[in-house]
Amino acid sequence: MSRDARWKALLELLVERGRLEVEQAAGELDVSAATIRRDFDQLAEQQMLVRTRGGAIVHGVSYELPLRYKTARRASEKQRIAKAVAGLVAPGEAVGLTGGTTTTEVARALAVRPDLAAGSPALTVVTNALNIANELAVRPQFKIVATGGVARPQSYELVGPLANGVLGQITMDVAVLGVVAFDVVHGTAAHDEAEAAVNRLLCERARRVIVAADSSKLGKRAFARICPTDAVDTLVTDTSADQETVRGFEEAGVRVLTV
Repeated sequence: MSRDARWKALLELLVERGRLEVEQAAGELDVSAATIRRDFDQLAEQQMLVRTRGGAIVHGVSYELPLRYKTARRASEKQRIAKAVAGLVAPGEAVGLTGGTTTTEVARALAVRPDLAAGSPALTVVTNALNIANELAVRPQFKIVATGGVARPQSYELVGPLANGVLGQITMDVAVLGVVAFDVVHGTAAHDEAEAAVNRLLCERARRVIVAADSSKLGKRAFARICPTDAVDTLVTDTSADQETVRGFEEAGVRVLTV
């Protein structure tokens, strides 16, 4: 296992459990305890975890795993969700995409749709995510609008008042929202308040809002609210979603698609 793959696995385990012991991690990843100790030390230097005697704990109470380490988590679910979300977008529409691993997969699903291979434009994509803009900019049939702002290294999203200048001047047909939490009572949320503010404005400028979220995000709360549940038209999630949670969203007026 490469160091990068090992770090991804360690951070995923840490986020899931909150605490990891050296011997426990070594056994699960089938590497030596000395290797895990070095990994923990190097990740601690990057402020991605906190070293403890014999192990490590997550860094802070509202831990946010950087995007580059999240790509492998629930990958198959995210790809199924992305394909379904992309199918809800019509040719010629203006689409807003927030940052995140699931919305990145939505961008990729849109890029390979045969009916979007040509047009003037086939789609207009508005995004505050640098990685999404970079991936789609090579598609000449897509018109790409980047919001501007200051880049967050954790999510590659542009945030701050500079983004407001662009979003205040445009309207969109649909906004696709990636979230870290979506609860019926508390709505959608992100870890960072600046990111949430830009995503909120993106939703406000769209005619309809689609939340693309795997089942692990549902029924959860996070620090910074993006929008209330009644602002969401459709939730696309995976088939592992708790049925009682799904019914709660449907009773609140949200159309739920499980894939």
